[in-house]
Amino acid sequence: MDKWRKLPGGGLLATTPNRWDFALLPLVLAILLALAFGAAQMAKPFAMGESLEISLSPEVLPYYLLRTTLRMFIALGFSLLFAFVFAALAAKYRAAEKAMIPLLDILQSVPILGFQAIAIAPFIALFPGSLLGVECAAIFAIFTSQAWNMAFSLYTSIRNVPDELNEASRMFRLSAWQRFWRLELPFAMPGLLWNMMMSMSGGWFFLVAAEAISVANQDIKLPGIGSYIAVAIEDKNGMAIAYAIGAMLVGILVYDQLFFRPLLAWANKFRFEDSQGDTAQQSWLLDWMGRSHWMRALTQRFWRAMRGALGWFSSARSDTAPTTPSSFANPIWARVWDVVLVLGTLAAFGCLLLFVHTVVGWGEAAHVVMLGCITLLRVLLLIGLASLVWVPVAVWIGLRPAYSQRVQAVAQFLAAFPVNLMFPLVVYLLVTWKLNPNIWLSPLMVFGTQWYILFNVVAGAAAIPNELRLAADNLGVRGWLKWKRVYLPAVFPAYVTGAITASGGSWNASIVAEYVTWGDTTLVANGLGSYIKHMTDVGDFHRIALGIGVMCIFVMLLNRFFWRKLYLLAESQR
Repeated sequence: MDKWRKLPGGGLLATTPNRWDFALLPLVLAILLALAFGAAQMAKPFAMGESLEISLSPEVLPYYLLRTTLRMFIALGFSLLFAFVFAALAAKYRAAEKAMIPLLDILQSVPILGFQAIAIAPFIALFPGSLLGVECAAIFAIFTSQAWNMAFSLYTSIRNVPDELNEASRMFRLSAWQRFWRLELPFAMPGLLWNMMMSMSGGWFFLVAAEAISVANQDIKLPGIGSYIAVAIEDKNGMAIAYAIGAMLVGILVYDQLFFRPLLAWANKFRFEDSQGDTAQQSWLLDWMGRSHWMRALTQRFWRAMRGALGWFSSARSDTAPTTPSSFANPIWARVWDVVLVLGTLAAFGCLLLFVHTVVGWGEAAHVVMLGCITLLRVLLLIGLASLVWVPVAVWIGLRPAYSQRVQAVAQFLAAFPVNLMFPLVVYLLVTWKLNPNIWLSPLMVFGTQWYILFNVVAGAAAIPNELRLAADNLGVRGWLKWKRVYLPAVFPAYVTGAITASGGSWNASIVAEYVTWGDTTLVANGLGSYIKHMTDVGDFHRIALGIGVMCIFVMLLNRFFWRKLYLLAESQR
């Protein structure tokens, strides 16, 4: 017979274990042991110059998969914290927004190789004699492939909280801290979770660059799937590539079932309007946890602690808290801040001109700008084609949650599929059929980034209220008219968020897509990505900096004069 304990807030809770507790216990213990073992391996002794051997035997793949997955989830945790802070500040304070959103454009346009070159030496110096420094550098590189997408998604959601909900938060006198946790984050949760899945997939996409590190003329390959792929490519080992694909698929299926699927099912409660009914996301693990006495007791304690934390930073004047980005109370200070931003921008532009004039020369700069125009044309064309394909598909999936659950893991796997694994097929086809690399390498740029559009539009379509769909049906709205008047306007804000991150990701992917190597064969397409990759290989730091700087300028201008206009249009229609 169950023993019951009275809860502080009233009600009874069983404390003795039941069959669901015993079913979950082996799973929980296995996860804890795996995490402890992986964490211990990350802090092993290591000295610069020491060789880390990477075996291509399939027997080591479970161990490599554990190390890689642990790095990616640590990076995901830091990315989530970054998104919370960044989005809250940028959405609530107009002065901060003016600097932080352009900064986000710059950050998402800096290639992972650029971040890695900056971060490796400080992390290794921070943990001398330990592998933890190199591990931190790899985690930081993965973080840079995850954080920007999540931050922009949360920022967009906070900016699009319905006015009636903001009005209710003022009536209940919620402080800014309470409003974030009780209103803004729950409202953003469904879209944020889909972008977390996309960020995990983005980490897989750039995994080779993150785990195969070069420092002080030494190549360090950390045990993991990325290093395994890098060695397989060097050895032209097609069977090892197949093993890596299988290991990736297993890993994605496991963390989809144990992490993302329960979170998506749990997040159904945060939907602003009933948009899915009885066909909402389901999770066998969440069902088991709901029936477990121990898990229910643990979650009760956790939520009591969270409710207590909501009292922090409360304000007696919280009913006057702004719901739109606030600027300086004094207009003079607002103008001063604008002048500071302009002067900072001019100073950065002046430093770039001085660098070009004294170090690399104007001819080289003009050549790099021309390469940037070529890559820009590829990005716009590929994002347009991907939008034509995936927006209708994503709307169809989002309106049918049962199908959404079936394709979720498949979509994650396709989004995570590192483009490096396609090099054998790409090289074979282009060499055999004598195809032009400038044309036929281009699709690789959007192969891993088109899924940002799919995931965001699926989340947007899933949030379309049932009442709106029923009203359209009752009015006899059909075919293209229904898409034009109902579906496309409803998913447009989500599409813009996905397209912006897909565009930034495509610029990053150009480094991998425009410079393809398989064994001794190298195919190069003219563009900014191949320029940066080539200069990285030869170690020309000045031209690497020039290429990254020009890429940042292109991304900022594209976001400012194209994507930003679409974003403001989407915001005005909410």
